[in-house]
Amino acid sequence: MSGAPRRPTPHQRQVRAVRLGPRSLAALGLVSVIGVAGFGWPLLADPASQASTHAQDAPWLFAGLLVLLVAVVAATISESGLGPKAVAMLGVLAATGAALRPIGAGTAGIEPMFFLMVLSGRVLGPGFGFVLGSVTMFSSALLTGGVGPWMPFQMLAMGWFTMGAGLLPGPDRLRGRGELTLLAGYGFLAAFAYGTVMNLEGWPFMNALASNVAFDPHAGVPANLARFLAYCVATSLGWDLGRAVVTVVLTLTLGAPLLRALRRATRRAAFETPVTFDPR
Repeated sequence: MSGAPRRPTPHQRQVRAVRLGPRSLAALGLVSVIGVAGFGWPLLADPASQASTHAQDAPWLFAGLLVLLVAVVAATISESGLGPKAVAMLGVLAATGAALRPIGAGTAGIEPMFFLMVLSGRVLGPGFGFVLGSVTMFSSALLTGGVGPWMPFQMLAMGWFTMGAGLLPGPDRLRGRGELTLLAGYGFLAAFAYGTVMNLEGWPFMNALASNVAFDPHAGVPANLARFLAYCVATSLGWDLGRAVVTVVLTLTLGAPLLRALRRATRRAAFETPVTFDPR
């Protein structure tokens, strides 16, 4: 018997609900660049520039811009192959994620929707993952009344979070405990990354609330990074740790049956099979 790895059968191969073509990749790259600028502009802006003098307007300007860019990305991905079956799958998963988010109301980081995003991105790929993360966060914001200038940043960060799961190695071959360990490790690190990125959205505008750890427009990048690290430790470390632990526990305990269910559903949906009509 040969020890070489067996070639995956058609039923074992990963099904992608959204194929990332050149336009989709360009749109995702554009929105990611704008998003990085939207999150990190305080660290990059010159203290004497007009950006610092209009700091109170910046969240609204970036929010409107990001909403438009995310809509462009979703439309581009849709044009590249998000068919009716994938739209139905997207609706079911986004509704489930939106319903899971209010559980715990974010108390101590109890946010079970994150593990669902990790598993969905893993099974359905990075393109579907980005759309799913953004739509789920938008839906949950409407459901919980959490609509505000922070919402586009949440949509973008969750899109990155879910897309990252779809970019993990071994989507066709890695199964069982090894795959769950990989997903749990990713969920643990990405949960901290999500919280850290989201801290950048509000940190520059909290001068009056936390003067010792707040953004200083006249300080250099190293000094502000040290302030930001202290801000994260003081304000969100407990929530990020809770989110990471919950994601790991749910992935290891519920991940195997949910992965099987998602893979079975995608095989039956046959996203990549073109629809044909027999002539009468």
